[in-house]
Amino acid sequence: MIEAFLVAHGVTAHRRQNNVWAVSAHFDVNKPTILLNSHHDTVKAGEGWKYGPFSPTLEGEKLIGLGSNDAGASVVSLLVTFLYFQGKSNGFNLICAITAEEEISGINGIRSILPELGKIDFGIVGEPTGMNLAIAEKGLIVLDATAHGKTGHAAREEGENALYKALDDIQWLRQYQFPQVSSLLGPVKTTVTQISAGTQHNVVPDRCQFVIDVRTNELYQNQEIIDFLRTKLQSEIVPRSTHLNSSRISETHPLIRKGLAMGKKAYGSPTLSDQSMMPFETLKMGPGESARSHTPNEFILVSEIRAGIRDYIELLSGLEL
Repeated sequence: MIEAFLVAHGVTAHRRQNNVWAVSAHFDVNKPTILLNSHHDTVKAGEGWKYGPFSPTLEGEKLIGLGSNDAGASVVSLLVTFLYFQGKSNGFNLICAITAEEEISGINGIRSILPELGKIDFGIVGEPTGMNLAIAEKGLIVLDATAHGKTGHAAREEGENALYKALDDIQWLRQYQFPQVSSLLGPVKTTVTQISAGTQHNVVPDRCQFVIDVRTNELYQNQEIIDFLRTKLQSEIVPRSTHLNSSRISETHPLIRKGLAMGKKAYGSPTLSDQSMMPFETLKMGPGESARSHTPNEFILVSEIRAGIRDYIELLSGLEL
């Protein structure tokens, strides 16, 4: 449908798997290139929906449906913004990419097509921010930790209890505070979210597995955090991935200055997006409110979409990078 929409408006659309993108009609290699990106995938519909999550319901200004807020409104607004600038003389090139697998940070989403897009100088990532400027975003590391011990009979002083070793590590994680605290994102946050050990009530466990959720700020690289934790914990730790780094852009960047002059607020976002996949400067900005995402009866106001289109166009009009 996205591909057909672009073609119907006279745009050459490209597609790889479930990712669709289009490039400015008069692309000039001597101009900087701005990527407009948002995602069309959603989380699964949870319990408590009063409306059909897969059928749009319009009640006055309220458009209700799964993905309407996160991030369908941004998808629509960025597509219209891209079409608005087609055929106009701009100081930049635009690429509009509507991509998949954002909700699972999947390998077949935005990062699978970035090599196809060439050099990108700046990215606007459409996510529900109330059209304010999310100029920093927390990163994510998920660590699988395993404490090792030796089995023994629980009735005797035998064995080496892996569960106790894990508890020592968990207590350390609970108390430790990384020293560098971000003015926008606050401290690095470590949370143990799952734990599993033991096979029988009378056997000292020789293995205890637990999961650590780490939310990083822009003052640390993910690998740096992992290397440090390995020096402090008894347990073996294995990261599920290391590429979801935190990001931040300076408030002196021309596009951020323009947004601030429009009356927008700059803030740090605790939620993860496809920004973490992009090795260039980015801004997260889009219509809707983050608190509505992943909730029953998710909605967007039609007026928010109209305002999103207007603000994106104003932000980019006359921009000099």
